[in-house]
Amino acid sequence: MPEKKPPPGKGGADKARPSKPTPAKPAPAKPAPDTAAPGTAAPDPARPDPRERIRAAFMARPSRGQVLVAVLLAAVGFAAMTQVQNNERDDDYTGLRQSDLIRVFDGLSASQQRAENEIDRLTGIRDDLQDESSSREAALDQARQDTEVYGILAGTLPATGPGVRITITDDEGKVGSEILLDALQELRAAGAEVLEFNDRVRVIAQSSIEETSAGIEIDGQLLEAPYVIDVIGEPTTLAGSLDFPDGPTEAVEESGGTVTFEELESVDIESVVDSSEGDFAEPREGQ
Repeated sequence: MPEKKPPPGKGGADKARPSKPTPAKPAPAKPAPDTAAPGTAAPDPARPDPRERIRAAFMARPSRGQVLVAVLLAAVGFAAMTQVQNNERDDDYTGLRQSDLIRVFDGLSASQQRAENEIDRLTGIRDDLQDESSSREAALDQARQDTEVYGILAGTLPATGPGVRITITDDEGKVGSEILLDALQELRAAGAEVLEFNDRVRVIAQSSIEETSAGIEIDGQLLEAPYVIDVIGEPTTLAGSLDFPDGPTEAVEESGGTVTFEELESVDIESVVDSSEGDFAEPREGQ
């Protein structure tokens, strides 16, 4: 018959197992002392004060992007306000009857017609003033040109232009006033516009040439040989105006003198005559 084993833990045959030592629990860490008042959180030194942030935002200079955004917002606001005003203005006609609308449209059409008529009237006045101003300006320009032309022909204004310089020598003193007068007439017939003797005596249509005991005088001014005549006109035509049979050139040579021509691109004549009024003639009234 099998032998029964006693149950564990009973009897002295079994030895007790040694128990494992239980590890000690760490003591809870004590909280660090806090200087803040009880019930409030400690301030974070890394975060700036909200009031300082607001002040810095107002005091900082706006960037280009912020300025652009502000301008766009202002434009959008202005457009919205204008649209609202237009809608309100359009709403003024929504409650009108058909007859009232027709009367309003008729009034607008009449106002438009009056405005167009006024524009046409003012446009006509402007065109008339422009035409009158243009005509007056053209008349003034023509008057200035005529004044210059008449001043040059009358010898009251200096002149410049192409021409010739004629030098007449008279070593024997036999060249008389008749020869010089003949030379002036031939030069005028050849198209001479301005004449001057010896750089100081202007010759015009009313000039007189006289032979006195002192010599030859033009308009009371004594001339001395050699006689230098500056002439403005077509140079080639003037150069051959004195050289022909029995002409001034031949008359001077027979008197023992010489005649030379020099064609010039520019002849400057500075002398002028007295611009005093005539003794008898005067402008006609109403002309």
